[in-house]
Amino acid sequence: MASLQRLGGQLTTRDFAEHHSTWVKPVSTTYRGIRLYELPPNGQGIAALEMLNILEGFDLKSLGHNSAEYLHLLVEAKKLAFADRDAYYADPDKVKVPVEKLISKEYGERQRRRIDVNKAGKSVVPGLLEQGDTIYLTVVDKDRNCVSFINSLFHGFGSGIVAGKTGICLQNRGALFSLDPKHPNRLEPHKRPFHTIIPAMAFKNEKPWLVFGVMGGDMQPQGHVQVLINMVDFGMNVQLAGEAARFRDLEEGLALESEIGAEVRRKLIDKGHKIVWLVGEFGGYQAIMIDPDTGVLMGGSDPRKDGCVVGW
Repeated sequence: MASLQRLGGQLTTRDFAEHHSTWVKPVSTTYRGIRLYELPPNGQGIAALEMLNILEGFDLKSLGHNSAEYLHLLVEAKKLAFADRDAYYADPDKVKVPVEKLISKEYGERQRRRIDVNKAGKSVVPGLLEQGDTIYLTVVDKDRNCVSFINSLFHGFGSGIVAGKTGICLQNRGALFSLDPKHPNRLEPHKRPFHTIIPAMAFKNEKPWLVFGVMGGDMQPQGHVQVLINMVDFGMNVQLAGEAARFRDLEEGLALESEIGAEVRRKLIDKGHKIVWLVGEFGGYQAIMIDPDTGVLMGGSDPRKDGCVVGW
């Protein structure tokens, strides 16, 4: 506390004493028979659910994986979901967040009708700051109990403040509050800020099937959707689903990994997308899949980040 107050911080011992962690009930939607569970706001997990509801009405497989037509639909679905994210997501203990409406199939259908399959939407969604210290891990034991866990300081080394001589870096997730007094995510006492970390779990036939996460700020819901579609629509295994080339839609434009070639890029530009260059910020994926027939565990680890699969 003394370290913070010497630097002009406003937190007091009372703030920490009155804080409590909470158990929350995951929210979910189905995508082609797979039920995906995400954490509710104040996180951004429901953006992945909204994207999937929008995309379920398209025959993505027929378009071809990472074709211009396919990527266009995913990017436009992301824009719609993130517009809702930036307008509504906040601490549900302090404001009413319309979660059920946002993740309903009916709302997904209405949002789907807003997509022009030939033209990129012009509304631009603000990006979130990157270069963070996020880790994701998942564990499944012999009884098939599953853990999907993510933790983050937000920026590299968090706030950059170490608590006295403890060696503990303090996070700076409070940076994601809005300073607009009319915004649901406005700065208030005893309130949790919007945050980006979202572990996930997907069920098949009402049993755990895929336990996974994709690190990387606002890349997380975009990554969840791409990985799940890779497996459900395109039949990729748990490793290939994470290795496949990704897109990332940013405030400044659409970034594509290098495996997505020039012809696809040209077609996306013709649809009105602005293609931008981005290196090394397409998320970090880790996952365990439980084979629904045999119960065998299969792991996937993203070559873009440090990580590994271990069995014992």
